[in-house]
Amino acid sequence: MLLSLIFLIVLVAAVVGFVFRHEIKTNFESNLNLALENYNVTADRHSEAVDTIQRTLHCCGVQNYSDWERTEYFSQKGIPQSCCKRPNECLEKDLKDPNKAKLKVFVDGCFFLVTSTMESKMSIVAGISFGIACFQLIGIILACCLSRYITNNQYEMV
Repeated sequence: MLLSLIFLIVLVAAVVGFVFRHEIKTNFESNLNLALENYNVTADRHSEAVDTIQRTLHCCGVQNYSDWERTEYFSQKGIPQSCCKRPNECLEKDLKDPNKAKLKVFVDGCFFLVTSTMESKMSIVAGISFGIACFQLIGIILACCLSRYITNNQYEMV
């Protein structure tokens, strides 16, 4: 019974994830834009997440590096250091000038890179999920067989 319940929960989660994948993308994009708008140097978790995404995927901004020009952070310090191709070569005065910054920062936006990375890994996640679901089904079938075997043999034990 418990295995059946877990199997149904996994199945429903997979279907919901597939059906609402476009809403997930839209929600991610709006949250990434919001994180850029509220970005600051005080190292809150949203700012750290933006920095980690930009450093790891070698990207800058949501659609491209110029997204930072519309933020309050840009007016104070320019484009963040996490966008720099080579952090040692990025000076604050260069990061405040979009034309100079273009030569020193990643120009591609993070939204496309994150979603394409997620989509490329989806087949792996789907394969692993399918494998786990198969093992759960085998467990459910064997549990039912064992239950029936115990029930049938209970009357012969006299």
